[in-house]
Amino acid sequence: MTKKRIAVLVSGGGTNLQALIDAQKCGALGNGEIALVLSSKPEVYALERAANNNIPSVVLARREYADIASYSRALTDTLIENNIDLVVLAGFLTIFDEQVYEAFTNKILNVHPALIPSFCGKGFYGLHVHEAALEKGVRISGATVHIVTPECDAGPIVLQKAVEVKQDDTPETLQRRIMEEAEWKILPAAVRLFCDDQITVENNKVYIKGE
Repeated sequence: MTKKRIAVLVSGGGTNLQALIDAQKCGALGNGEIALVLSSKPEVYALERAANNNIPSVVLARREYADIASYSRALTDTLIENNIDLVVLAGFLTIFDEQVYEAFTNKILNVHPALIPSFCGKGFYGLHVHEAALEKGVRISGATVHIVTPECDAGPIVLQKAVEVKQDDTPETLQRRIMEEAEWKILPAAVRLFCDDQITVENNKVYIKGE
């Protein structure tokens, strides 16, 4: 069976990219392989992670494009030229438009550091998510892998994992625990499900074979 080609889109350090690379090394991506790392910024550490693991990379710097439409067109063209089957957003902080969604319908995954529908949508990214969770006093948070749709953080949910919130947590300690206990586990698992053809999407819900 031909391997499914994965593009991982990044804008920073690439910790979730590293989780995917580690999973690939031990065979945990199933029928998937990371074929491309695409960054919206030059000189980020995620590009070094790609180079250290002999993964091709490309930089599409947002500032070099006049608007979202032209950037989205370049992004779509790059993904198609590289025969990409699955797009994974791993800390990709650049907005794109319907051109990408239409070319890769139900083929874009994102990991969000909360249990959607809590603490998600516009403005909820990075430490802002964990600040909001702590302000609300929740006892449990976690991470969600979902399929990306034009509405922010509203696509079908693939996997979720809960993580305990501790009394003395700061946004930084909670962020780290959620990455280690949830994000780095469920993102590779969701990628494997996709690449092994275990996922179907109907009526904005994900169905996993065997469940």
